[in-house]
Amino acid sequence: QVQLVESGGGLVQAGGSLRLSCAASGDIFRINAMGWYHQTPGKQRDLVATITSGGIKNYADPVKGRFTIPRDNAKKMVFLQMDSLKPEDTAVYYCNAKLGGKAYWGQGTQVTVSS
Repeated sequence: QVQLVESGGGLVQAGGSLRLSCAASGDIFRINAMGWYHQTPGKQRDLVATITSGGIKNYADPVKGRFTIPRDNAKKMVFLQMDSLKPEDTAVYYCNAKLGGKAYWGQGTQVTVSS
């Protein structure tokens, strides 16, 4: 099993930046990929960005060029650097880890972008 704890959400003006953090613990050496998803009320949880254990990154089209997904292997952490934020980025952001065919989720952190 893996436990994930997010931090770093908050309120920011459009055009600003936020950096989300996700700390992983547990069976971390079996993690195949980690990523970030976001969800707004009444909608499904959508992919934002992922990074595989080999370092391959993938971004949803709406965030390409604005968001990056760095990681710190030594600290067992993954981040979501969000720049040029837009009001439509407002959502709850969830950290995700995949291993053994299962998906694990953090508790979520709210990001609100004001216009």
